[in-house]
Amino acid sequence: MTRGRLIHAALLAAVLAALSAPAASAKDATQQFFEQRLLADKQTSKAIKELLQSGGGFVDKGVVFRDVTGDKRDDAVVRVHSGGAAGVVAVYVFSTANKKNGKLRAIFRSQSLMRASTRVLKGVVSYRTSRYNPGDELCCPARLTQSTLGWNADERRMRVVERVTFAPPPEAQAPAAPDAPAESG
Repeated sequence: MTRGRLIHAALLAAVLAALSAPAASAKDATQQFFEQRLLADKQTSKAIKELLQSGGGFVDKGVVFRDVTGDKRDDAVVRVHSGGAAGVVAVYVFSTANKKNGKLRAIFRSQSLMRASTRVLKGVVSYRTSRYNPGDELCCPARLTQSTLGWNADERRMRVVERVTFAPPPEAQAPAAPDAPAESG
């Protein structure tokens, strides 16, 4: 299955799960605030907007507020969760660092992820996402990609400054089939 089809299938599964599941827990004010910003942003992908509008996906409650632009003001690392097995499917960084007293806007977007995780350490944002080969089990991608972001003051946006793809550790890989029992004779 191609990556695009896998993402499409995950989004469809999330929508179907949302339609058949009981009402999700209420969104808090932070989730509502960033969902509104994402829906109003012309650069938010159509797939993410549809996921949020359908109720199948949601802005993760774990919005992280840290200064990642060096202006001594907190920025926001926002994740969009699929509501299903695809996990986190998008990561955004919002900031007012675009100009003095600037308007809050997305300064970074990655909108086609699978089972992503984020980390902010000492003002540096990184995210990790799963990369699947055809036939991979959902639990066990063939590769992981970690991207580290850096602030570009001239462009007033975050950019990927390092991207590394690697095999997951053995404990995160699918278990091997048991050996066939030895025949005794």
